[in-house]
Amino acid sequence: MIRNMRRLLNRPARKAESSPVAGEHPRPEFATYVVGDLHGRADLLERALDRVDDHVGKIRARNPQVVFVGDYIDHGPDSAAVLTRVWELSKELPGNVTCLMGNHERMLLDFMADPPTRGPRWLRSGAQATLDSFGLHSTQLTPGCGAEVFRREAAALRDHMAPELLDWMAALPLSWHSGNLWVVHAGADPHHAMDDQSPRVLLWGHPEFTARPRFDDTWVVHGHTPAPTHVFAEGRICVDTGAWDTGLLCTAAISPGGTVEFLYA
Repeated sequence: MIRNMRRLLNRPARKAESSPVAGEHPRPEFATYVVGDLHGRADLLERALDRVDDHVGKIRARNPQVVFVGDYIDHGPDSAAVLTRVWELSKELPGNVTCLMGNHERMLLDFMADPPTRGPRWLRSGAQATLDSFGLHSTQLTPGCGAEVFRREAAALRDHMAPELLDWMAALPLSWHSGNLWVVHAGADPHHAMDDQSPRVLLWGHPEFTARPRFDDTWVVHGHTPAPTHVFAEGRICVDTGAWDTGLLCTAAISPGGTVEFLYA
């Protein structure tokens, strides 16, 4: 992406896993790389960029697209660094890098808008790691603390985040598509067309997403629901391998010809 994608790093790539596609193939217009949930793992992000860079060079991809499924923050130790890194990549390569919003970014934004009401839920979802990464190490912040503590922490976080970064987060798209391939954070309602999905479903998922296949030949790549390894079945590709906890970050490499490989960092 930077030199083959311009050589983001120079480490050799680990051999990619290949997986055959049964039935209809996902066919994006250009080679597409979908990176799973990062959750504050800056080390794995850099390794994943290296894998992508190596693969782009190997297949000599034309106009490769890199899509991040969201959940850049929480749980892992480097949320601030991950958020800044993907933000900078999207600014440097706006025609090739797309960052989707995840439910964790949505929780942060909701917390900033209404700290006492939205703070407890975010805090139970790994927020302390994000606050720590921005240099905020409050010992008073707990799900049951008073409203004033939440307001104070929200104000402090705002002071530690560039206004442009917050604006960028608030404007993140909920989906990306090319050809018959769609990328979302959490899932989709199989009863509705992809361009008619609710924001809540795209961010938080749908109970029938994994149980009922789509019948419109659309392939949906998503994160949000961690699994021990990638999932590739019935029009769905899951790239969330719980990277912050497992140390394995999955990227789906999807070619215009329908080949799908899984690159692990």
